[in-house]
Amino acid sequence: MPRTIFHLDLDAFFCAVEELYTPALRGKPFAVGGKPDERGVVASASYPARNFGVHSAMPTAQALRLCPRLIIVPGRHNVYGDYSRKVMDLLRQYTETLEQISVDEAFLDLTGFAHEPKTLALEIQRRIHAELKLPASIGVATSKLVAKMASGRAKPNGVLVIEAGEEARFLAPMGVGELWGIGKVTVPRLEAMDIRTIGDLQKTNPNNLRPVFGRFTEQTLSHAHGQDSSPVEVDRETKSISEERTFAKDIADRQALRNVLLRLSDEVAARLRKHGYFARTIQLKLRWHDFKTVTRQTTLNQPTQLGEEIFAAVEPLWLATWKRGEKVRLLGVGASSLGEGAQLSMFEDAQQPKLTLAKTIDQLREQYGDAIVTRASLKRNDKR
Repeated sequence: MPRTIFHLDLDAFFCAVEELYTPALRGKPFAVGGKPDERGVVASASYPARNFGVHSAMPTAQALRLCPRLIIVPGRHNVYGDYSRKVMDLLRQYTETLEQISVDEAFLDLTGFAHEPKTLALEIQRRIHAELKLPASIGVATSKLVAKMASGRAKPNGVLVIEAGEEARFLAPMGVGELWGIGKVTVPRLEAMDIRTIGDLQKTNPNNLRPVFGRFTEQTLSHAHGQDSSPVEVDRETKSISEERTFAKDIADRQALRNVLLRLSDEVAARLRKHGYFARTIQLKLRWHDFKTVTRQTTLNQPTQLGEEIFAAVEPLWLATWKRGEKVRLLGVGASSLGEGAQLSMFEDAQQPKLTLAKTIDQLREQYGDAIVTRASLKRNDKR
């Protein structure tokens, strides 16, 4: 029996979420990203903005040159994460064989499902729009490779099903650079051989391709014909939780860096509590002004989900790595070696008074916003 693989892609995801909060943005060219005078980069562009050539990973300053009327919206990444989780929870109502590959993309293996694939795809698409007000495109095929390429062709807000046996015909007209595994450097080499489309690649003698692809020649040709046996890989285990900040301008001030570490520690702790995890290993990530990046980690005697304990572990790592006056571009705090709260109840009992307070603060922030409760030390330092 041929497999039935779905690839779901939320259309212009960050922008779609922003339109829920600010309906006036609908139909306008706007982008989620950083400020142009602070090394900002576009994280997501609305479809009207894309008509001007604006796309993700483009410097915001360049995007504004292409589209002078472009509206720049700062990101709400915690909100995007919440919507992403809601979408994935909805998808798991259909199958647990789900592989989330990014915040806005997932593969599902629905082989043997009773519903006709297109009917099922339209139902999933309709539910995501009805329940979460988000647009989604879905590609359906016998493999992950073709399903992903089908969802790209279905955009925006479409469904495209590639029947078994039609994979090679579907791929043939596409540019050779659209095939998975063929990078920008390889495309000119193929074009010099008069291989411009995937169809051209399908018809090429493998021996002529070996100088380009070497031991991956057969695999590349299989992909060109739409043959891909890679499974939908389910990974339910959360391996780590982390938060990081890239600064608009490099920071060398000791107190400012310390404040960021404290805030990041609190954010990681809040996410641990939200998901019911305790962490035993704490990591520091530090990127210098020249983009050189270092990581350090330490293991706690007892697992935790408290911000002050995470900070107490990560601050010495930072002080041992950073030299006074050195400019920092990015700071990050991570937590790993995660365990469920039920397995760690004796540690939770020891931390219970602080945990109770922390969870109460979590509830207040969720209801009234993050600014409703702030550490006094951060408040004092921010006023300096």
